[in-house]
Amino acid sequence: MSMKEKLTIGKLAEAANVNIETIRFYERKELIKQPQKTGSFRTYSDDYVQRVIFIRRAQELGFSLAEIGELLALRIKKASKCSDVLERAEQKIAEIDLKIKDLKRMKKSLKGLADCCEDTSLPLSECPILDCF
Repeated sequence: MSMKEKLTIGKLAEAANVNIETIRFYERKELIKQPQKTGSFRTYSDDYVQRVIFIRRAQELGFSLAEIGELLALRIKKASKCSDVLERAEQKIAEIDLKIKDLKRMKKSLKGLADCCEDTSLPLSECPILDCF
């Protein structure tokens, strides 16, 4: 792709490996700006591809759309530093650690319930797992 290439929404979606509705969704959430129409359709510059890829990757890492908006805003602010992004990443790590702790607790509880079910031929009305809820 050349630096000056303009992309249709379909080509942008293809280049960023998302669907067209994802692009429209990001526009509605104001994570990417919808370009003006040139002629009968809108064209997107090459930098949109990297922005969409960034948004998608940040979502995969557990960042909410609001948090992604904050990260994108940091790129624009001249006074922003790497430490600003690091702080947000460390906050996300702490949130993930709490979720892991909660998931392990839930797993342990469910395992205990599953271990109570020795006779799987019992009628549903006598299921020890359901009795524990």
